[in-house]
Amino acid sequence: QVQLVESGGGLVQPGGSLKLSCVASGESFRNYAMGWFRQGPGQEREFVAAIGGARHGYRSYYGNSVKGRFGISRDNAKNTANLQMNSLEPEDTAVYYCAADRQIILSDITRANAYDYWGQGTQVTVSS
Repeated sequence: QVQLVESGGGLVQPGGSLKLSCVASGESFRNYAMGWFRQGPGQEREFVAAIGGARHGYRSYYGNSVKGRFGISRDNAKNTANLQMNSLEPEDTAVYYCAADRQIILSDITRANAYDYWGQGTQVTVSS
């Protein structure tokens, strides 16, 4: 069983930056693919970014709406996955969720229903 705890959300002005972190409990963190998803009011959960585990070569993936603005990284020594968000826009306002899965295949890494473990979410609000 893996528990995920997100942090770093908050209120930021358009054009600003935020860094989200997700700390995972348990062992063998390096073997887990880590994903970030978001869900705005009345919207479906949307893929934001993901980074594969050791067997995936830690390859990273991004949703089209965040490419060039967001960066995902991981620190296996700290059991942490990070999402650096730059040039934030009001459309980025959402609850951001961290997800993890050990068995996921790369072709499924952008699909929310492919992940077994989820955090509680952290609110990001972009507004002036």
